Amino acid sequence: MELNEDARIDTSQVEDRRGSGGGGGLGGIPLPSGKGGWIGLVVALLVALAGGGLGLNQVTGGDEQGDNTALEQKCAADQALAQLDCRNTLYVNSIQAYWQKALPERFGKPYEPADTVIFSQAVNTGCGAADSGVGPFYCPADDHVYIDLTFYEQLADQLGAPGEFAQPYVLAHEYGHHVQDLLGTEAQMRRQQQRDPGNANQLSVMLELQADCYAGAWAKNATGTTDAGGQRIFKSISQQDIQEGLDTAAAIGDDTLQKKSGGRIDESQFTHGTSAQRQEWFGRGHETGDPKSCDTFGNAL
Repeated sequence: MELNEDARIDTSQVEDRRGSGGGGGLGGIPLPSGKGGWIGLVVALLVALAGGGLGLNQVTGGDEQGDNTALEQKCAADQALAQLDCRNTLYVNSIQAYWQKALPERFGKPYEPADTVIFSQAVNTGCGAADSGVGPFYCPADDHVYIDLTFYEQLADQLGAPGEFAQPYVLAHEYGHHVQDLLGTEAQMRRQQQRDPGNANQLSVMLELQADCYAGAWAKNATGTTDAGGQRIFKSISQQDIQEGLDTAAAIGDDTLQKKSGGRIDESQFTHGTSAQRQEWFGRGHETGDPKSCDTFGNAL
């Protein structure tokens, strides 16, 4: 994977809330499946098994503002792409540039941009107060993606997914949830869960696998995305990069995580899909390059 050093990093798509004080008052209520991303629940599960604290309190949040001054200066300087936060900002730029065209072209719906919030340790959101233990997630109540960038260390060291391409894959999955929100898929899924609670987990799996597929569709088209001035954002994405995405999908499948926890595989507890399913749907999105191919629900909705 090679980013274009000449591409302009648009920091207006990111809110830097690091050092803002966070949310505080965190309890033990897990992030509801679908309200956050696959990574959030994966890490929440691992932390819970390790006996650590995690979760969300149902408190009003999401009204704090970040100070982007330092990020703007850093990402406008030489060697900006050597900085983790600047690279991730450029990933966000590419993902949103893709959906700005793909959503109206493929679904006939306008794309509404969503900021990514970079936070440290804890943050207030429209879905409640969250700590880093829930991992990256999307909140449909305020249309923001949230991430503590130290998560990537956990992804590499604890989950066995150290590849660089794991990072844009994580973000593309979360923006897949934003697309589901814009299309009304997430709301439809919630209603169906209420009508059919016995299949609530399976419906959650369908939602998460679709977000994986959307991430694959972005990956296929990422080298065609450009900044506001028309500069390509990616010079290249290799098959090795795609393999890193597939390896990440394998590392966070429900069955793989249950094995790592030392317990038995319990399909009734799956909320995000098996490793094979995650790989299959990310691969399908990448192979076709078409988000319309990502119908994981069939007649379920």
